[in-house]
Amino acid sequence: MELKNYFFKFLPKNRTQKLSEKDLLFRKNISHIVGYNIHNLEIFKEAFSLKSSTKSTNKKNYERLEFLGDSVLGTIISCHLFQTYPNENEGFLTQMKSKIVNRKNLNKLGEDLKLSSLLQVDTSQIILSENISGNLLEALIGAIYLDIDYEFCKKIVLDRILTPSTINKLENKIISYKGLLLEWSQKKKVSIRYETCEEIQPNKTILFRCHVWLQNEKISNALEASKKKAEEKAAKRAFYVLSKKENIIENQKTIS
Repeated sequence: MELKNYFFKFLPKNRTQKLSEKDLLFRKNISHIVGYNIHNLEIFKEAFSLKSSTKSTNKKNYERLEFLGDSVLGTIISCHLFQTYPNENEGFLTQMKSKIVNRKNLNKLGEDLKLSSLLQVDTSQIILSENISGNLLEALIGAIYLDIDYEFCKKIVLDRILTPSTINKLENKIISYKGLLLEWSQKKKVSIRYETCEEIQPNKTILFRCHVWLQNEKISNALEASKKKAEEKAAKRAFYVLSKKENIIENQKTIS
């Protein structure tokens, strides 16, 4: 609450100011998403503003609110998991939190809410980051926190954005095949290793090919634009190969 009051000192008090049609529509769309009539329009406009590439005097953009929203969301999810799974250990809670707040999941949530359509600039001539939807979601949560308070923000997140049923579905979802194979290999006391190298394509593009080895046997490979993506894709293919031979995971998990 003290942090919220501190930020409020710097927020413009323009609630009585007559709004343009654009601002009225923006406020209506935001209020529809969050489920209440927002108070401070400016903080939400900041949450949907991009960093300017020009020497504009207005340097406000979503990044500071994204930073705040990331922390607020992390706290909300940590508390929810702690209360929901009283008998689970720290390792389980950490894995669950990672599944919920990982970039891929946040991007999907932001895309489902069509948050990029609320950006305060014409995006037709702009190449947006592949993580823009997730970034805007965190900025939105930061704005909600400042506009009201933590408890109400928590209620909105769990009632409208990340509902308990959505969180439950993530419990058995695989978010990293590479991590899953590592865990399996440690239990079985076998060696899993990755060999990744660059490949120059005929059009001069550089791609990365990863081979997965089980002991001395090559079991899968994949080609991708980055080393990380190549290794994860190769690990996923290795997972399917090994799944035909034995049960890699004790409990059935949802394939992402």
